[in-house]
Amino acid sequence: MPRTEVVLQEKIADGLYRMVIKSPVDLSQSAYMPGQFLHFRVSDSIDFMLRRPISLCLADEANNLVTVVYRAQGEGTKRLSRLAAGDTVDVIGPLGKGFPLHEESSAALVIGGGIGVPPLLELAKKLRAKGTRIVAILGFQKASQAILIEEFKALAEVFIVTDDGSMGKKGLVTDLLDASMIDGISRYYACGPTPMLRAVKQALEPSGILGYLSLEERMGCGIGLCAGCVHKIQDNDGVHYVKTCKEGPVFPAQEVVFS
Repeated sequence: MPRTEVVLQEKIADGLYRMVIKSPVDLSQSAYMPGQFLHFRVSDSIDFMLRRPISLCLADEANNLVTVVYRAQGEGTKRLSRLAAGDTVDVIGPLGKGFPLHEESSAALVIGGGIGVPPLLELAKKLRAKGTRIVAILGFQKASQAILIEEFKALAEVFIVTDDGSMGKKGLVTDLLDASMIDGISRYYACGPTPMLRAVKQALEPSGILGYLSLEERMGCGIGLCAGCVHKIQDNDGVHYVKTCKEGPVFPAQEVVFS
């Protein structure tokens, strides 16, 4: 498989890294979407055959660079974090279906939790370019794990919550979803752990605001072959399972079924 060059690797918070690589595709010719992911092979060893999916954080079309932000938690991503500028990495993508952009959206709410925050940055950039007003609610476990806050502040009105209250308001992202927060909002987009997505959908469903959720599922192949990342949805065809890596990871909120 073709390899691409690592341009930057840096630690930005506890266990969290930002990596900039040369894009594996020509971004000026590719119809990429915010919310898509890149699939990294972390080693040539047979011990790490499965790739690691990492969401696109930013795309730089002018320089054909992509940025990902990830947590070095398992041995595979820890190996990835040891790459340095000038090294090369085996990566394919962007893959999957990302967040749709609506011309008629005058104001959008983006809601991110933990490592679900990075995929929303490229989305915010694209929405802002369309003239959309953006409100961002960003949730973290604690201040030492807070990331990309200044980048979001350049694009949106930002509200921070942390589990322990060490930054922003103590609590959950849903604690901020009151009538004043959603006033004038025409779309919402959320990315984060499943319990957060379930709570966000439940909180915002009565408002009638159209929303999109980026699901977190373990992806093996990343191209819809292994069926290891299925999730239940309900659409015009009824209730059935879809492959998150191919049909998603982003789905209309009203279609997502949480068991």
